[in-house]
Order: sequence, then C-alpha cells, then structure tokens
Amino acid sequence: MQHNTSLVVPKSTLSRLPLYYSHINKLQQIGEKYVSAAAIAQSLNLNPVLVRKDLSGVSSVEGKPRAGFEIDTLLKDLSEFLGYNKVDEAILVGVGSLGRLILTNKDFSSMGLDITVGFDKDPNLVGLQIGSKYILPMEKMGSYIKRTGVKIGIITVPADQAQAVCDQMVECGILAIWNFAFTLLNVPQGILVKNENLPSSLAVLSQQLAKKLNEET
Repeated sequence: MQHNTSLVVPKSTLSRLPLYYSHINKLQQIGEKYVSAAAIAQSLNLNPVLVRKDLSGVSSVEGKPRAGFEIDTLLKDLSEFLGYNKVDEAILVGVGSLGRLILTNKDFSSMGLDITVGFDKDPNLVGLQIGSKYILPMEKMGSYIKRTGVKIGIITVPADQAQAVCDQMVECGILAIWNFAFTLLNVPQGILVKNENLPSSLAVLSQQLAKKLNEET
C-alpha cells in the first residue's frame, strides 16, 4: 500500500501522529524491530483500533500478523508525512521565560524545526547568546526575514504585544505563526496560525481535577 504525504487527515489523527513517532523512535533506540498497534495503544493508553487506523493511513506497508509494523519503515513513513525529514527554519519573538525554553529546546530539531534566532525589545537581552541562539533587536527582524526567507514565526510575547508582532511578521513575509501569547490573532487570509491556548488547557485540567477529587469524597 502506497502512503500519500498529501493525504488530508483529521486534526485529531494529526495530533496523535507525533506521539506515535516519539514512542516508536524510543523503541528503535533500544533495538526493537517490530511493534504492533496494540502495543502502541497500551503504552499510550489509546484504543488499539484507533491506533491501527491512524498508522494504516500513513504507513507504506501493512503490519504483519503477530509481529506488527516494521519499526524502521514506520518511522520513515511517519517522518515523511509529518515533515520531520526536512528542516524548516523559524524565528522566535519574545525571549522571556517561555521563549527561552522554546528557543533552547533541542527536541525541535528532530521534528524538522530549526529556530535560528530570537528577537526581543529588551536591551538587556539583545546581543546575548542563549544556548546556541543569538538574540537580536526587534528593529532587525524585518531585514532578517527578508534576507533569509524564513516562513515560520513563533510568538511568546505578552498578550497585549502579540498582535503588533504578528502584523510585523506577516508584513515581512512570515506565512505560518505559532502563537503562545494568551490572545487570538487577526491575520489576513492565507496566513496560518496555530494557537497554543495554555489558559484553556489549565482550565480543563483544573475542572478534571476538581471532578476527580469530588468523586473520591
């Protein structure tokens, strides 16, 4: 069965594929050769039928009875489908606590993302090197984007500054924005935005915890 890297999959499926990749990659590192959908499902606390359906949609080969999927091939297929086999460069704006964590996270490189530089308006940060990344002043962001052709921008500034940063990114040629600010962004048609809504995630977690504690009393 040929897999199709242009295949459109549901967002729920797409959100699970990186989990599979990370888990299967760990199995490869310890020398495992095959893995079944049932074993993956058990490790990740997911429905095995769901896992099998997800993997069948991106794998170039069928899983073998009683053995499962060949790990090397499955990792290659997942890597190609998720774009991990190529490197996209990105810039980050807002080198506070969260920005620093993202800027120095080495795991992104294995996922095909290279955050090349950080930008900030704080003169105490400009010129510093955090990990292997340099911090440049905001005034140089436009020329950097146009010179390098980078298309991905990461926003980790306070909410009241995020829209202005977004507008500047778009004006300079950024096409995809990963937004960690606690606000929604208004962008022109054709610009991609992924919002990481941490307050919403915290609210859901708090409600689930309250429900669990209430059930136990």
